[in-house]
Amino acid sequence: MIKLVEFLVRRDEYSHEEFVAWWQGDHAELARQLPGLQRYSTSLPTNPDAAEYDGVLEFTFESTAALEEAFESEVGREVQADAADYVDLGAGPRMIVEETVHVHEE
Repeated sequence: MIKLVEFLVRRDEYSHEEFVAWWQGDHAELARQLPGLQRYSTSLPTNPDAAEYDGVLEFTFESTAALEEAFESEVGREVQADAADYVDLGAGPRMIVEETVHVHEE
């Protein structure tokens, strides 16, 4: 499994609350449509006033090729354009990682 992990910083013109409403609302609906997406999660800081980032994004795909194809698709381009309206792109760290699960409880 290949995972894209990104720590997001909202653009200055939005409050944390406005960012969260968009991110977990309209943007999540759009991002769910990425082709080949196997898992999609968002995490919010428990104390946003003391946090350096506004959230953590995780997208999981079968392979690096599947991730690349997803973001090269029409939906992928829409997701990126939508994110650019709310996210200070490049302000937080971003990694593409290979996930190893050591414990998984359902």
